[in-house]
Amino acid sequence: MNKTHLYLLYSLLILCWALLIFNLVKSSSISSSTAAVAYDPTLPSSGEPVALFRLPDSLTFAGEEVPLSTPDVKERLDREIYVNAYWHSNMIMLMKRSTKFLPEIEKILAENGIPDDFKYLAIAESALMNVTSPAGARGFWQFMRDTGREFGLEITGDVDERYHMEKATIAATKYLKEAHEKFGDWTSVAASYNMGQTGFSRRQNQQLSQNYYDLYLNEETSRYMFRILAFKVIFENPSKYGFNLTEEDFYYLPEFKEVKVQEDIKDLASWARQQDSNYKSLKLYNPWLRDRKLKVKNRDSYIIRLPLS
Repeated sequence: MNKTHLYLLYSLLILCWALLIFNLVKSSSISSSTAAVAYDPTLPSSGEPVALFRLPDSLTFAGEEVPLSTPDVKERLDREIYVNAYWHSNMIMLMKRSTKFLPEIEKILAENGIPDDFKYLAIAESALMNVTSPAGARGFWQFMRDTGREFGLEITGDVDERYHMEKATIAATKYLKEAHEKFGDWTSVAASYNMGQTGFSRRQNQQLSQNYYDLYLNEETSRYMFRILAFKVIFENPSKYGFNLTEEDFYYLPEFKEVKVQEDIKDLASWARQQDSNYKSLKLYNPWLRDRKLKVKNRDSYIIRLPLS
């Protein structure tokens, strides 16, 4: 290798080292600048301050006093209010959806002697949607199959009345009345709806206390009653928690015509067309119809609701 080649080689090596050092210095400078922007505590905040909420001075459930002077009761209610008030998307949709269903639920509860506050139990159970739990409970009131049948709901391959809001609410009132006869207070009734009458009664006997607020329960049931109370507090004072919905923000059901069905329907889609409607509307407003057909047996008729044209 002659001297010319060596000079070229050395020059290339020096150039490579220079480029490497330049890039390292530049990268370090950008990182430092970015870090300064991200973490500089002197930069002004563009967001509004986080709102803190005061608990109400007093609170009842179904006319029964909630002992807010008890420290753990106050803290547990506080937790559920913050969790739900700051879950904005969920609470907004609950409020928007509530006008579709709560008026009818309130009416059925009143007609059957159940306190109005139990509408918040339905919200806690299902968010007013026909959901299915991992255990198989279904509908607004989350009935298991056997319990639903016990309280008068038809559950077959074609029909599942756990998805029939009105009939499921009537079944729920029967369950709640039965539980009230057993426990004697509505707070225990609500708690037992979550963990079962037998399970709640067992905890009362084991711990020598009948008062829900004095019982040491599993995490889910411990939070359950307070979740119901949080919905009550927020729904009754929406603007206090930052929810300022106007009339046009709420959802409403359309006006319906009711069609009495006394014979089998082999194809619900074709039948819906014959009624100047469509399959989507039929399923949307009659979610208790679980198949593409309907067999009329063991009863005189079904009532199917369809939106007026």
